[in-house]
Amino acid sequence: MKKIDRQIDTVPWSRWGYVILGIIIMMCLGTVYSWSVFRLHVEKLYSVGTTESGFPYMISLAFYALFMFLTSKHLEKYRPRNIIIFGSTLVAIGWILSSYAPNIYVLTLTYGVIIGAGVGITYGAPMTVIAKWFPEKKGLAVGLILGGFGLSPLITAPIARYLVELYGITETFKILGIAFGIIIPILSYPLKYPLNSEAKKIKETTGDKVNTDHKNTKEMLKTSSFKGLYFNFIIGSMIGLTLIGMTSNVGSGMIKIPSQTVTLLVSLFAIFNGVSRPIFGWVTDKLSPKKAMRISYSLSIFASVLMLIANEGSLLLFIMAFAIFWFNLGGWLAIAPTSTMNIYGEKYYSENYGVVFTAYGIGAVLGVAISGLLLDILNNYDAIFYFVIILCIIGILLSKKVSRDQ
Repeated sequence: MKKIDRQIDTVPWSRWGYVILGIIIMMCLGTVYSWSVFRLHVEKLYSVGTTESGFPYMISLAFYALFMFLTSKHLEKYRPRNIIIFGSTLVAIGWILSSYAPNIYVLTLTYGVIIGAGVGITYGAPMTVIAKWFPEKKGLAVGLILGGFGLSPLITAPIARYLVELYGITETFKILGIAFGIIIPILSYPLKYPLNSEAKKIKETTGDKVNTDHKNTKEMLKTSSFKGLYFNFIIGSMIGLTLIGMTSNVGSGMIKIPSQTVTLLVSLFAIFNGVSRPIFGWVTDKLSPKKAMRISYSLSIFASVLMLIANEGSLLLFIMAFAIFWFNLGGWLAIAPTSTMNIYGEKYYSENYGVVFTAYGIGAVLGVAISGLLLDILNNYDAIFYFVIILCIIGILLSKKVSRDQ
């Protein structure tokens, strides 16, 4: 065993080197999540309200999910570095063009469509590289690089805020575009899939831990496990994205926390969003997708109950509950890819996960729409938390369908 491990480590850019590169690339891509830093400045620049200033971010999430799906079919055909360079070029162009946007609608095109598409194209390549290099601990390894995406606001948001204060929002967009156009392609250059000989050495260390029951996308779609996984991912995304998007509103409006304190807490919550990805990836590997899902739902129910008993000034309950909500959204972005590989195998992973990932986009749209409707009709935040509890119960029931033998 030790001899084999030494052989693997002699491969240029060891497996863990790819993980480090993947984390940094994901941190750059995750800057798109730092929209809250720009939002007030965008409203002032274009004289628009809250609804319109949310367009670029919402469209960016939608195109991110769409192009993740479209690109997944081609990840195996091209070198990962070429896909990352192409996607990151779009990201860079989108940021730079955003600096010249004359109104919110053009900004929605440049930030939403172009950057979102670039992120979606780039996102799957590092994940696929890492999954192939770590078949025996894919949950942990993929979770680590996804943690870079989740932790990005913690690192990039303060940098973006500093640049905005120093140069203004339009120049900041330009600076970020140029920086990402240089940094990401350079980091992507060493990334490659393992050669057959390298993959063989790795698999010799894993024994029967690796799933050899490979199902292509057509076969995957016919299984009941796919339906369970897909609808659970929708539910997990709905819960996470809804509550992450409402963090500031709930903190300031319901708990009456000063806005500066809420901003600091969001940075804290971003840590939970990042660290949950390798944790839930490891849990999904070690236990099972079904158990990982039920742990996530149980935590969300507990957090919702905390918010239902919270009152104005309940700072501790707010921190505990929303740390859990952010933790769980990051967790689902590790549960879904790890479950896809565990159940359907590594051979068709990139294309299979591209299909599964469309659930994230659906969850984003449904979560924002339904939660907004509930608040407009009932004008009560408690309705959101009761809604989350109902979704969790449905998810627990649906998780019964998720297993490898179906």
